[in-house]
Amino acid sequence: MQDLAKPVDLQQTFKTKNPIIGVVHLQPLPTSARWGGDLQAAIGRAEREATALSAGGVDGIIVENFFDAPFVKDRVDPAVVSAMTLSIQRIKKLVPLPIGINVLRNDAFSAMAIASCTETQFIRVNILTGVMATDQGLIEGRAHELLRYRRELGSDVKILADVLVKHARPLGSVNLTVAVQDTIERGLADGIILSGWATGSPPTLEDLELASAAAGDTPVFIGSGANWENIPDLIRAVDGVIVSSSLKRHGRREEPIDPIRVSQFVEATQRSLSAKLQDESRLRERGAKNLPSSIKNPNYQF
Repeated sequence: MQDLAKPVDLQQTFKTKNPIIGVVHLQPLPTSARWGGDLQAAIGRAEREATALSAGGVDGIIVENFFDAPFVKDRVDPAVVSAMTLSIQRIKKLVPLPIGINVLRNDAFSAMAIASCTETQFIRVNILTGVMATDQGLIEGRAHELLRYRRELGSDVKILADVLVKHARPLGSVNLTVAVQDTIERGLADGIILSGWATGSPPTLEDLELASAAAGDTPVFIGSGANWENIPDLIRAVDGVIVSSSLKRHGRREEPIDPIRVSQFVEATQRSLSAKLQDESRLRERGAKNLPSSIKNPNYQF
């Protein structure tokens, strides 16, 4: 088992230090309000979307029961767990990428169970710590139970946790820096996700910079609203991005993934990251030129 006290190692998990994670929105699953009665059709669409994301160049995929709204606030029906497990098993056979799971609205225990049994790499937890007012009612973070459950399973599945998650409001006034630090230090999150106020709404650059500064060595991800127009600026402040709606045909969340839009997003992100590395290299070179010659000389003895 890996050392669970350490944050997720992006290079080891995703083969890159700045992963782009695409989202597969599952069609309505059994027992949901809009369940259509054909699970194989839902799984087939999930397979096509995962394939399109992989072909477009993403570094990982997260699968979520997005179209099961309205969501339950905690434990989902066992049929949802079974359907998601089947979907992920099928996707794994097609796509050689790290896979994550988000069981909405906040069923981290089912997500951890599915991930552990299917040997996928990570889960997303909307509310790991604190209390949030949502359209499902008040949801309390249960980090203490989830971390113990992970230990009982003998699992090394990583936990990427939202801070001040979208479609929710904290009870009382919360400082973003404190919220990030509490999620890491008291909730033991392996990675942090920062979103805008709703699906398709991006976080501000200022908030991303604050979150990254507060997170220290723990990776920070953009959790919503990224597109190929804003990602060149936003990605410079964080370690990675989770993206969905802007990758779909016409940018509409109910449409299927468009591999061309995926490629455009990946290219825009990679160009920005390359420019960031070049800027950092120039700054290091300028700093070295300004050092005293005795320090620049590797044979100098202090």
